[in-house]
Amino acid sequence: MANAGMWIIFIAVMLLSWIVSATLKSKFKKYSKIPVDNGMSGRDVAVRMLRDNGIYDVQVESVPGFLTDHYNPEKKTINLSPEVYNGRSISAAAVAAHETGHAVQHATAYAWLGFRSKMVPVVSFSSKWVQWVLLAGILLVNTFPALLLAGIVLFALTTIFSFITLPVEFNASQRALAWLSNAGITSYQNHDKAQDALKWAATTYVVAAVGSLATLLYYVMIFTGARDE
Repeated sequence: MANAGMWIIFIAVMLLSWIVSATLKSKFKKYSKIPVDNGMSGRDVAVRMLRDNGIYDVQVESVPGFLTDHYNPEKKTINLSPEVYNGRSISAAAVAAHETGHAVQHATAYAWLGFRSKMVPVVSFSSKWVQWVLLAGILLVNTFPALLLAGIVLFALTTIFSFITLPVEFNASQRALAWLSNAGITSYQNHDKAQDALKWAATTYVVAAVGSLATLLYYVMIFTGARDE
């Protein structure tokens, strides 16, 4: 019964993930057709938000791909996809401001971002080996259960990382929306659309965190089940 319940959760999370991803792409496409009133591009938005926050050591660059936008704290670069970098729409402004929000977090030593950054090396190591350790642990669970336990610990680190990411993403969106409104980039006619776009982007992180937690619980159930035999 427990295994059946976990499979139901897995399927539900996968379905929810697909729905959220499809909705996000649909929202981005829809709001890409709505121009910002001042005609600023995503790059212009990012540069202005950086300047308004007194940040002059971060570069805004274009990277290939769709929705590949991210902030790199090591290189201090805001990397925007072509649709956002060159776009002059509500969605481009919202995404550019969100990524710039991460740069503002970095400049102001936002605690959750600092905590997340410190975990990156550990999580990178964990992500590299966790699947192999878990696979070997499951195969040898009856003879060498400690191996599966080690895999669970590694996977738990990635799960913790996914939950720590949530306040970082939510805060970046809050900073972005507040600045877009105060700077007059969005108006009362279109601000809710920028808010909607970022809400769905944040939801993808929530679903990923829930999915990671469900998977972690599944491995814990395998481990505890083997010990009870």
